[in-house]
Amino acid sequence: MSGKAFDATVKALVEVAPESWPAFAGVPGGPTEAIDSDIATVSGAADKVLRVHTEPPYLLHLEFVAGHDAAQLPVKLHVRNGLLDDKHNLLVRTVAILLHPEANSPQLTGTHTRRFAGEDSYLEFRYRVIRVWELPPELFLTGGPALLPLAPISAVTKRELPGIIKQMVDHINAYKESGLVPMLESAAYVLSGLRYPPDVCKKLFRGMTAMRESSTYQAILAEGREEGREKGREEGIVALQNTLHSLGQNKFGRPDTRALQTIREIHDLARLQELCAHVATVGSWDELLAAPAPKSRRKKRT
Repeated sequence: MSGKAFDATVKALVEVAPESWPAFAGVPGGPTEAIDSDIATVSGAADKVLRVHTEPPYLLHLEFVAGHDAAQLPVKLHVRNGLLDDKHNLLVRTVAILLHPEANSPQLTGTHTRRFAGEDSYLEFRYRVIRVWELPPELFLTGGPALLPLAPISAVTKRELPGIIKQMVDHINAYKESGLVPMLESAAYVLSGLRYPPDVCKKLFRGMTAMRESSTYQAILAEGREEGREKGREEGIVALQNTLHSLGQNKFGRPDTRALQTIREIHDLARLQELCAHVATVGSWDELLAAPAPKSRRKKRT
């Protein structure tokens, strides 16, 4: 699975329960909302940015790291922190969340400094670093829905893992009425792939039928998916589902549970492309998703 798959999963968890993250990051909490993280073409988009409505309000800039490029991360964190400050005119707290030991680096000290030889530093940028694998699983099991899927990759031994997953599932099932169970179970499966081999993950998550209902993550999570064309098709479906979600959210606001479920159930690439193009012509999620599929694409069975 690609690093992008892991990043997309954690970003989705941030949007599920934004208020969980300030406490996890060890910063002041308050009413919290996800905001646009696109700050500049030159620097790319920050992973996730939350506005925390304390007094005074501030931005919480989260960067999730699963790959091997962490050595250059302090410079990027500093640049993105400054651009967010400039764009929103708010104080910005930056937190790097490392999801796997391979993402660690001696450069991630929590301080980025610049100085000329023989002179005092002219720049000292401070940020927080959280190494998920060093934290106790209880922190994630009691931190709300957004943090639950990270429990399997916390400070857990292989012997402890089945019990931790059972506790995690028990907590996840408390969110059945909100429709979050498939997504949370799927996210836990994806994140577990950072630390454990595929066969171990399949065995541990085999009984989670709700996970298989989460079409949003199907291309990443489906057991035994085929290589080649079928793999590309499934990944294309997930990518278009995510694109449709993003385009619609930017125009109509966050979709409700029913709209999310409708998007997850669309597995037709052409239909997803049509809906993405149709976003600009309608005024709501209901109007968009109620648009009928063209008759020319309805095939008769013989």
